[in-house]
Amino acid sequence: MDYIIYFAITIAILVFVHEFGHFAAAKLSGMRADIFAIGFGKRLLGWNKISGFSFGELPKDFDGQGHTDYRLCLLPLGGYVKIAGMVDESFDTNSLNQPPQPYEFRSKSLPRKVFVITAGVLMNLLLAWLIFWGANFFQEKEYWKTTTISEVLPGSLADSLGFKSNDKILSINNSKVTNWQEVSDAIYISTIGDDVTVEVKRNSENILVDIPRNKIPEQPHKILLVPVGITLASIDSVISNAPADKAGIMPGDILLSIDNSPIRLRQQATEIISSNANKLLPITVKRGQDTLNLSVKPGEDGTIGVFILQSYTGPVEYKTHSFFESFMLSWQEITRMTELTFKMFGKVISGKVEFGKAFGGPIKIAQFAAKSADSGILSFLYFLALLSLSLAILNIMPFPVLDGGHLVIILIESIIRKEIPIKVKVAIQNVGFVLLLILMAFILYNDILSI
Repeated sequence: MDYIIYFAITIAILVFVHEFGHFAAAKLSGMRADIFAIGFGKRLLGWNKISGFSFGELPKDFDGQGHTDYRLCLLPLGGYVKIAGMVDESFDTNSLNQPPQPYEFRSKSLPRKVFVITAGVLMNLLLAWLIFWGANFFQEKEYWKTTTISEVLPGSLADSLGFKSNDKILSINNSKVTNWQEVSDAIYISTIGDDVTVEVKRNSENILVDIPRNKIPEQPHKILLVPVGITLASIDSVISNAPADKAGIMPGDILLSIDNSPIRLRQQATEIISSNANKLLPITVKRGQDTLNLSVKPGEDGTIGVFILQSYTGPVEYKTHSFFESFMLSWQEITRMTELTFKMFGKVISGKVEFGKAFGGPIKIAQFAAKSADSGILSFLYFLALLSLSLAILNIMPFPVLDGGHLVIILIESIIRKEIPIKVKVAIQNVGFVLLLILMAFILYNDILSI
């Protein structure tokens, strides 16, 4: 239920912002907006100035007299604004058989058409920019000022790759790193799809450690490297009569392993526990000088009734940014994310990255929305900004049905100085809509497989 709620909230915000951009631009450009829809397909309910609030479809002979019908539709995976004189997602071409009217899209100048078509993308960019700005301006950022690796356990993934305890990371793929956030970003994000070469200082010698891409963990409970200064995960409190209490787990216990997986970080423990509801898990804890082997069975909700503590005790640097500096940093962040997105597209096309790992559908969006909301409002807003930026990038692609496809059509019409036949436009929209549905079905299929 949490997934459904947060998915609905996320999609509603993104779609509203995007479609409001088209709507406002059309009004400012002197165009008539007949429908403002959240969702596709049949009208479930809506409001307009003529008939007021109503359920179901409007009568076929309904005349809105130029007023907008604000509606909620059956398929909540997008939305649209029906602008008079434009072939769009509504596929309504009745008015296009008549001469162009002053209030129609087709009667306006090229700059106004481009403004209306790109306004949705611009609004999504603006939303992402404002959220990133807020994060930079209002939130003090914490940086772990270390690149030194903590203890490397024998038999661990880091050990098998050639890392040693107290290795100091100098650079990753020839890019210098100065804090642990840069280390994580370089390994997991900016080099995605590529093998990684890590330069470390071991004693007085510089050594290169190669990490094949398929060795870099994708699951959060499989940790590759841990910085010096991270404390071991320990039990802070235990709820009375909860599974942990019945298993004999006590406050102060240090988690060593769960389900035979070594535990170094708190998120490892929570990931393993939450993904094994109603399953008896072996758990090893350290209590004082003793090592105890216990068993715990998470409840149906994937919890055992404990609060796990962990902290970073190493050197920290805090940074704040000015009002205008935050805008610049936010734009740099948008530019960087856009570059990474197109880099990802290229690697999917070249086969270096699997499609299902690069793109997520409604199920993944719902999962990430719920998890980010559980982590706090700032995490949710940051996730919303990333999704808004992704929506902007996707929509500007020159694909039929999307804003980029409409933009290509009006640019072609301006070059040939005549309107493309309505039948051709409708055919392009139909083909694009079918292809988009197929793509969405494929993404949803990959979502289901990844559960």
